[in-house]
Amino acid sequence: MRRFDQSLPMALLAARESIMAFFRPHLNELGLTEQQWRVIRVLREHDELEFHELASIAKLLPPSLSGMLTRLERLRLIKRRKRRSDQRRLHIALSPEGVARFDVASRQMERIYRDIEQRFGKRRLASLFSLLHSARALQPDQPGQPSQRRKNREQTR
Repeated sequence: MRRFDQSLPMALLAARESIMAFFRPHLNELGLTEQQWRVIRVLREHDELEFHELASIAKLLPPSLSGMLTRLERLRLIKRRKRRSDQRRLHIALSPEGVARFDVASRQMERIYRDIEQRFGKRRLASLFSLLHSARALQPDQPGQPSQRRKNREQTR
């Protein structure tokens, strides 16, 4: 077994915590949690999303998202609606107040990103993003499916 400090999940978690330490004070000033900011940010990029799409993109469990949406609606930052064609599906979008909150927050967030880029290095940060995107594409082998390792070897030939 690898040493604890060589555990990939723990290294990723520790790196996340280090990076979030830059963003948390600003989120606290805005009265938002990290998860609430994630939802606001996703909705700003996608305009309107169905509940399960939002949960998937924001990497939130549906039960957690459900309660969070109630709080965000109470803060008047989002609006919910059901389509007439399918009353079972809940669609969520930012309200005008949510867009305004995003616009204010994003200016400071961009300054934080520039600070991180300056400390870490522009090339290193681009390389890190590239590596993380590649890591996200990894999938464990499924029974009855060709091995991912075999596919990778065949692609590199």
